[in-house]
Amino acid sequence: MGGRKRELKGDCTEEQKAAEPEAEVAFPIVGVGASAGGLEALEQFFAKASGGAGMAYVIIQHLDPTREGMMPELLQRGTAMPVVQVEDRTPVRKDHVYVIPPNKDMSILHGVLHLLEPRAPRGQRLPIDYFLRSLALDQRERSIGVILSGMGSDGTLGLRAIKEQGGLVLVQEPATAKCDGMPGSAIEAGLADIVAPAGEIPARIAAWLERKPLRGDGAEALPEGSRSALDKAVILLREHAGHDFSHYKRNTLYRRIGRRMGIHQIDRIEAYIRYLRDNPQELDLLFKELLIGVTSFFRDRDAWDRLREDALPALLASHTPGSALRAWVPGCSTGEEAYSLAMVMREAADKHRSAGSFPMQVFATDLDGDAVDRARTGLYPENIAADVPADRLKRFFNKEERGYQIRAEIREMVIFATQNLITDPPFTKLDILSCRNLLIYLGPEIQRKLIPLFHYGLNPGGVLFLGSAETVGEFTSLFSPVDAKARLYKCLAPRDRHHPPEFPAAFGTRVPGRVDAARSPKPVANLQSQADELVLRSFAPPAVLVNDKGDILYISGRTGKYLEPAAGKANWNLFAMAREGMRNELLGAFQKALRKEERILVRGLRPEGFTEGRAVDVAVERITGGGDLQGLVMLVFFEVALPAEVKRRGRSAASSAANPQLDELRRELNEARDDARLTRESMQTTQEELLSANEELQSTNEEVQSANEELMTSKEEMQSLNEELQTVNAELQAKVDELSRSSNDMKNLLDSTDIATLFLDNDLNVRRFTERATSIFKLIKSDLGRPITDLASRLCYPELEEDARGVLRSLLASEKAVSTEDGSWFTLRIMPYRTLDNRIDGLVITFADITAAKQLEGRLRDRHADLEARVACGGGKKNGGSNGN
Repeated sequence: MGGRKRELKGDCTEEQKAAEPEAEVAFPIVGVGASAGGLEALEQFFAKASGGAGMAYVIIQHLDPTREGMMPELLQRGTAMPVVQVEDRTPVRKDHVYVIPPNKDMSILHGVLHLLEPRAPRGQRLPIDYFLRSLALDQRERSIGVILSGMGSDGTLGLRAIKEQGGLVLVQEPATAKCDGMPGSAIEAGLADIVAPAGEIPARIAAWLERKPLRGDGAEALPEGSRSALDKAVILLREHAGHDFSHYKRNTLYRRIGRRMGIHQIDRIEAYIRYLRDNPQELDLLFKELLIGVTSFFRDRDAWDRLREDALPALLASHTPGSALRAWVPGCSTGEEAYSLAMVMREAADKHRSAGSFPMQVFATDLDGDAVDRARTGLYPENIAADVPADRLKRFFNKEERGYQIRAEIREMVIFATQNLITDPPFTKLDILSCRNLLIYLGPEIQRKLIPLFHYGLNPGGVLFLGSAETVGEFTSLFSPVDAKARLYKCLAPRDRHHPPEFPAAFGTRVPGRVDAARSPKPVANLQSQADELVLRSFAPPAVLVNDKGDILYISGRTGKYLEPAAGKANWNLFAMAREGMRNELLGAFQKALRKEERILVRGLRPEGFTEGRAVDVAVERITGGGDLQGLVMLVFFEVALPAEVKRRGRSAASSAANPQLDELRRELNEARDDARLTRESMQTTQEELLSANEELQSTNEEVQSANEELMTSKEEMQSLNEELQTVNAELQAKVDELSRSSNDMKNLLDSTDIATLFLDNDLNVRRFTERATSIFKLIKSDLGRPITDLASRLCYPELEEDARGVLRSLLASEKAVSTEDGSWFTLRIMPYRTLDNRIDGLVITFADITAAKQLEGRLRDRHADLEARVACGGGKKNGGSNGN
C-alpha cells in the first residue's frame, strides 16, 4: 500500500512537470466538499463518475492536521482516474481527482491549485468555503460546487459565491447522508439547484454539461420567436408574482432562464415557456433565481472601512442633535448588508463625542418576502465568521447552537419591509442610502430614473453608497464623490431642475400637458402662519412639555428663570431642574393634574433669585384631546407682579413673630420639609443602590454570556475535532478492512504452498506459524511468544538455535537438508525478516518436504551401487579367463 502511495505521488510529480498553467481552463472543475460521513458519500460519488467525462474533481475535507492523509489511497480503489494529494502550484488536469492535504487551505488561480497556511485556529477553519469562493472567482459561470455529508455549515458561503457567478450547485439528499448538517444548511439557504443522492450527482452534472447554457451574443441575438418567448416569460412572472421584470437587463433574464433550462434539460426557450405554464412551482423558482439574493456581511470590506472612517464622521458632525439618523437599504435580501450598515453606524457614533444624542434607524426593504422574513430573525450560520471580523462577532452577535444571532442593540435599529423599489414610494429625509449591487441588474433607463429618486430621498449632505460596479452616471449635478473608488457620494442641494425625480407612479409614459411639480412656482407664504409664528416667538409665555414621569420632551420660550440644569450627570427631569422655591409646589400640582385630569393653577411662586416684587403662576394640565400628545403634561409659566397685601404681609412678618401659634406652624412646616428632604434623599440613595445592583446584575449577565460564548466556542472546536476523528476513523476502518483482506490472502497463500513456516522475532520467540509447522513442532496457539528452543520437535537438528543466531548476525540466508526421527527429510531455509523500511525484525524459517526426493535419491544410490558391483564382477571374470589361457 505504501509503495502504491509513493507511485501515485511520483505520477503526480511527473504530470506537474509536464503540465503548463493555462490562462483559462477549457474543462469544468468540480469542487466537492465533505466532512463527517463523507468517505462513504465520496465512494458512492466516484463509483458513478466515469473517467472520460472530461472533468476535474477537487475534494476538500475537514482533516486532522496532525495526521498524514490516506484519502487518495482509499478513493483510488473505487475509480480509474488518478487520485493525487495536492502539492503547491499543482495544475489541474481533466479526468483527475485532487485531494486537499491536511493542515492547509487551498485556492485556485487560472486552473492552478495553491496551498496556503490556515489563518484560523484549529476548530474554526472553513476550508470548503475558502476553496469554493476561489473556484467561483476563477471559473465564474463554469464553476460547479457539490456538498456531501458533513456537520456544521461549511460550504454554504462558497455555494453562495458560485450561485452569484451563475455556476451550478448540487447538494446530497440529506436523508441519504450520514450527517445532514452541511447539506441541510445549503438547502435551507435556498442555494441548491439540484438535490440528489451522492451516487446520482455525477450523472446530473454530466447532463447539465451536455446542454450548454444560453450564452453567445446575448438576448439581442435571439431570433424573433425566441425574443417573443422571453417576453412571455416576463408576462407569466408578472401574472404569477405580481412583479414586472421587464426593467431587468435582457441578458440577465436570458442567462437566468438559461440556467433553469439547463437544470431541466430543455433545449429551446419556447419549450421552457410551455413548461412554465404547466408548472407554477417552476415560476416560483425562476422568480427566486431572478432576484439574485446573493449577499454577505461587509462585502468589499475596504469600501465599508471608508464609509466608517471618512463619510460617517463628517455626517455625524453636521447632524442636528436630537433628530434621528435615518438610513435606507433597498434590495436588502436576507439582511446582511442592512445589519452591516447598522454595525458601522454604531461604531462611528461611538467614536463621535455626541454618540448618544440622537437615535439611529435603518430601513431595509426587498422584493422577496421570504428573504425579508429570514432577515428579521437575525440568525446566520457559523461560517459568517469568514466575513465578520472577530471583534464585531463578539460585540454584535450572540453565539447560539444554530449559528450567530444578531444582538438586540443592532436588531432594534433595523426595520424590515417588503417593497418594490420600482413601483412603491421611496423613503425620504434620509441621511444614508445604501444600494449596492442592485443597479447592475437593471436596464439603463430605469437606472436613470432611480438615481434622481435617490437624490430626492436623501437630505442635502447625505451619503449614497453604491456597489463596486455602479456609479451615478450623468447625474454629477446631484452627487459629488466622497471616495470614487469606494463608490461613496455626497448628496448636493439641487442647483437646477435638469433632473427632476419621477416618482414610481410616473415610471410609465408621461401624460401630455401634465404640470411637473418640480417646475411649478413656489407657493406664497401664508400671512396667518407668519403671524402665528411671531406671536409664539415674542408674546407667548414659556412652557414645557413633559411625560408622566416629568421627563422634559419639549421646551417653548425662555425658561431659565424657572429651570436650571442640575449639577452632575445630565438630567432632563423637570423636578431635578426646577429652582428652589417652586420644586415642591410643582411636584404637588403635577401629581394632582395626573389624578384629576384637569388644569391645576399654582399662584405666587417665588423661585430662588427671582426679582423683588415679582412672582410666578404655573398652570399644569394633562393633555386628553387625543393625537400624538395624548397623556403628556403641559406646564405654562406666567410671570406676575406680587400683590400689595402680600408685600405688606412680608413687612409685617416681624411684628407677628410674637404669635406663638404662627411660630409653631412654621416649625412644623420646617420639620415637614426636612422630613420630605430626608425622604427624597433616602429614595435617591435607594435608587442609586438599585442602579448599582442592576449594574452588577448586568455585569454578571455579561460574564455568564461570555462564559456561554466560550462554551459554545469549545463546543465548535469539539465538533470540528469530532468531524476530524470521524474522518480518521473512516480511513482507519478502510485500512483495517484492507489489512484484513491482505491477512486472509497471506494465510491462504501460505496454506496453499503446504510449506511449514515459522516467524520468529529477534529473540527467537515464536511470532506466527502455519498449520503445516505443527507436524514438525508441537505447537499450539498459546505457544506464541515462547522461545523456539523450548518447543519439542521431530527434527534431528540440534544446531537450529546456533544457525538461527548466525543468520541474525550475518544477515545471510542459510539452507540445509535435515531429517526427522521418523525418517522424513526437509529443506530448512533460514532468512532474515525484513520490514518495508528495510529493518531486520526477526527470522523466517521454512521447511520444504523433500522426503520423496531423499527416498528416490536412496534408491538411485542403491541402484548405482548395484550396477557398479555388477560391472566390477563382470570385469573380474574376464580378467581371470585371460590369465588361464
